Amino acid sequence: MMKTLAPLLITLAIQVMTALAMMVMPVLATNAAADVGVSATYVGLFVAIVYLGAMLSSVAGGALVLRFGAIRVSQFCLLICAAGLLLAMLGQPSAMIVAALVIGMGYGPITPASSHVLAKSTPAHLTGLIFSLKQTGVPLGGALAGILVPPLVIIAGWRGALACVALICLAVAALAEPVRAGIDNDSESGRRIDFVAIFAPLKLVLGDAPIRGLALASILYSAMQLCLMGYLVTYLVQDLAMSLLQAGVMLAVAQAGGVFGRIVWGTVADRWVPPRRMFGLLGLTMAGGAGAAALFSPAWSNAALAVTVGLFGAAAIGWNGVLLAQVARLAPPGKVGLATGGTLFFTFFGVVIGPPLFGAIVGTGLGYPAAYLLLALPALAVGMRFTFGRRADL
Repeated sequence: MMKTLAPLLITLAIQVMTALAMMVMPVLATNAAADVGVSATYVGLFVAIVYLGAMLSSVAGGALVLRFGAIRVSQFCLLICAAGLLLAMLGQPSAMIVAALVIGMGYGPITPASSHVLAKSTPAHLTGLIFSLKQTGVPLGGALAGILVPPLVIIAGWRGALACVALICLAVAALAEPVRAGIDNDSESGRRIDFVAIFAPLKLVLGDAPIRGLALASILYSAMQLCLMGYLVTYLVQDLAMSLLQAGVMLAVAQAGGVFGRIVWGTVADRWVPPRRMFGLLGLTMAGGAGAAALFSPAWSNAALAVTVGLFGAAAIGWNGVLLAQVARLAPPGKVGLATGGTLFFTFFGVVIGPPLFGAIVGTGLGYPAAYLLLALPALAVGMRFTFGRRADL
């Protein structure tokens, strides 16, 4: 069991920290906006640029892991995320753009690296559960952002909050060093990294119909996830007149729902519901959550809001483990990292286009309710396809 648990814990810790680094700016956007000289609604553009960087670097992630080792690549990613956070402290719009791209470059290879590690150490009958447990690092990092960042902003200002998170990233990178040699023992120091190797993941995904279908659907699912995570705080502060602390707690509740969902959905997909159908059911649940978010108003009680965002988060943040475990099952032997990196290229593309479109809808005057409602419709269609389609039993 320790052969499975130790790799899970180290990859989980790294995932938590990179997710925290990515979520810092969405949480403190309302505080930083005046100093930067832009509207807080531009946080969607920041998130999109983060994932543009992640989209590009995830493709190279598989080749880098095979060459340098999964943990070494993850350490470098933490250093890159820290550098991006420190760059954002300059508080200039141009610096924010570069900082977002740098953070994304650090975020992209993390999942291909962890999938490579876990594919080696996980028994087949626990694939969904272990991959889902590792993916709880994303909502855990987001929940940590919702809980940790607002007090840091109050104590040290928004720049101080960025510096604190950067230091934590550096500390986790250092803590990973003692276990690196034992996990990175399959790295190929003589392996070449060229143009063909970098784009091999895309070729693999596009040439495999089941993986390709999952990858294309993940465009929409990831857009839904980031529109919930990236805009919830601003929506609650601006439309429902919540304080930043209250809205941060609601974000933490949504992320906690995601943690719960990732564990539960992975277990269900291992034992009772075929992974593809489980993937579709999560799309249907996301559609319901987005429709409910469109109905939020100051008349809602905090308890009702918390239950709703928790359930919404369970689906919209909880689907990733089911996807990654199924990609690992379908990938050719020894190519889990490559298949994961190629799939994530499409997943991150959904984040690149989703938040800016969402922000554009809000900016036209239609508001957050209309944006969430419009997001629910395609999620409903994709969920129906994977739940009731001919291959739903796979």
